[in-house]
Amino acid sequence: MQKNIPEVEELIKLISKLPGLGPKSAKRIVLKLINNREELVKPLASKLAQVYKNILRCKICGNLKSINSNCTCSNNNYDQICVVENIADMWAIESTGIYKGHFHILGGTLPSFEHKNNKNGLLVDSLLNRVKKNSVKEVIFALSTTTEGATTTHYLQDSLKDIEVKTTKLAQGMSVGSEVEFLDDGTLFSAFKNRTKLD
Repeated sequence: MQKNIPEVEELIKLISKLPGLGPKSAKRIVLKLINNREELVKPLASKLAQVYKNILRCKICGNLKSINSNCTCSNNNYDQICVVENIADMWAIESTGIYKGHFHILGGTLPSFEHKNNKNGLLVDSLLNRVKKNSVKEVIFALSTTTEGATTTHYLQDSLKDIEVKTTKLAQGMSVGSEVEFLDDGTLFSAFKNRTKLD
């Protein structure tokens, strides 16, 4: 392949921004796509365009939704909310089958060094509104055990203190510094079953 073709170079740069991919992996992917234009490029381009046009993140719960349908959080009949950092964490928990309730995807964590009034675009206020509006009985914090995850859990717990709601966090099986997305099913199952009440 001829080097320095602008379209190819730009595509490699874009793909290398995806999680777990560097420039070498991105080059291999681009070559595979170019060599399989009809089978891969055409349908991939079509699907990406559809996702771009029709799928967005819900401003209330942070989950993915179609622009043509209501989000699952519009159903007000639930008494538990599991708070996670990102959609990958939610998918990891859903795959275990241990929790079948509603989720709230924050969109990240609060940096431990920043003033808490700067919420960095996280869906904090909408979580508080959901808990109040739906008379939620329990909020489960399933955030990573990093410093930022602990800071966020503490901040959210403090924000909920004036609302009559039980707050719990995942327990055994989550070692310090671990991220929910990468825990195996058994560890997640144990963490949910043995979750502890937050004081």
